[in-house]
Amino acid sequence: MKLLFFDLPQLHQQLLPLTYTRPIAALRIGIHTIEEKWKHYFTDAEVGYATQHYLQKKWKLLADSTNALAINGSLCPTKELVQVCKNLQPGQALVYNNMVVAAKLKADLPESFEPEGFEVVTANQEPRLITNPWHIFQYNGEQIRADFNRITEGKTSAGIADPYTIAYNSANIFVEKGAKIKAAILNAEDGPIYIGKDAQIHEGSIIKGPFALCEGSHVNPGGKMRGDTTVGPHSKVGGEISNSVIQGYSNKGHEGFLGNSVLGEWCNLGADTNNSNLKNNYAPVKLWSYARNGFANTGLQFCGLIMGDHSKCGINTMFNTGTVVGVSANIFGSGFPRNFVPSFSWGGASGFTTYAIKTAFQVAQRVMERRNINLEEEDQEILQHIFDVTSEYRVWEKTTESN
Repeated sequence: MKLLFFDLPQLHQQLLPLTYTRPIAALRIGIHTIEEKWKHYFTDAEVGYATQHYLQKKWKLLADSTNALAINGSLCPTKELVQVCKNLQPGQALVYNNMVVAAKLKADLPESFEPEGFEVVTANQEPRLITNPWHIFQYNGEQIRADFNRITEGKTSAGIADPYTIAYNSANIFVEKGAKIKAAILNAEDGPIYIGKDAQIHEGSIIKGPFALCEGSHVNPGGKMRGDTTVGPHSKVGGEISNSVIQGYSNKGHEGFLGNSVLGEWCNLGADTNNSNLKNNYAPVKLWSYARNGFANTGLQFCGLIMGDHSKCGINTMFNTGTVVGVSANIFGSGFPRNFVPSFSWGGASGFTTYAIKTAFQVAQRVMERRNINLEEEDQEILQHIFDVTSEYRVWEKTTESN
């Protein structure tokens, strides 16, 4: 079996800045990434990606796409949907709202994934598509529940050995081998709690489901984790987090509030960083959209921070409602920074300069080495590309050039 995850260019653009550094299928929502969800149903499949050209060196195409099942990278699977996809014949495509969500390829990679190029099979039910950054936290509780049921089916939890930990509805709590829990409160009455392999929940933590703590991650002492929250692998979190998704390899280790937000990988929030997730007038939140090159109405009353990979902020940073931070930005100082911070920005409310690409490489290398991961040449090429294409948003560079 061969799986090909394809990115429709418009959707990849809509999901920036999170997709600057990855195909859509590599986004985490629930417990797993979208790709990992599908691989559960196709365990021995060869996997490839049809994504933006600058990502293809790292996220490779299939050597031969003949008879591959092509899956829209924004599509979250269900058992019923997987069966429909398995029944597709070569040349057929499952289409919803004039969008191809899955297709069985006849031969090699098509020039585009438009419905006109296939024999159309209409989707009978609305599929779960992740097409905007806020969908990741908006649908996270739903996806935690779905992933929890799929992951734990037929498996036995390692259980909670600590006598000082209090568990409510323990049947809805699953602990992987190697995980450690000390003197915590786990409440799974409103949704499941998943504790990944070698993860740790430290003393005094309060966890409310639905909640996922992925492999190797820590909830620091006294952490307050509210529902619909995912902490991706090898991350450290503390303070208060609500309805947020941390993709992985990131730290929010101290006091402070993070709500209705998405953090990429290799991010760090300084001590007492807080974000607003509700406007004072309770109006729907508008969020910067790269696809519109302007602000888009999310239709949500609660919407916090969207932060791309490798971005960081100093202690006591305050993010206003509906803030978007690009890739490899470094934010510090008093006051609220603007609610759209371009990639490779250095500064804060008092103004920004450009974060030098060579310095960004050096910092990324140091940060990744702490997790025993190298910043490879292909990673540097991706960051260089992002630096180049996002210069249009760093308006101070234009001012400097004109002077």
